[in-house]
Amino acid sequence: MQPVSDHVASQPSRAATLIVGAAAGFAGLLVIGAIGLWAWYGTAVFFEMVKTGIAACM
Repeated sequence: MQPVSDHVASQPSRAATLIVGAAAGFAGLLVIGAIGLWAWYGTAVFFEMVKTGIAACM
């Protein structure tokens, strides 16, 4: 039998919480931007812009 520890897992550090929050906010902005482009330019132009952007990265 293993000894029982009184140590309770600590809460995540403030820096980790800040990083996760910033990443979630950035992802949310990307989704909002994509929806905005879709609404403004329509589906055909939107997909062409995404395709061109991906091709430029490679």
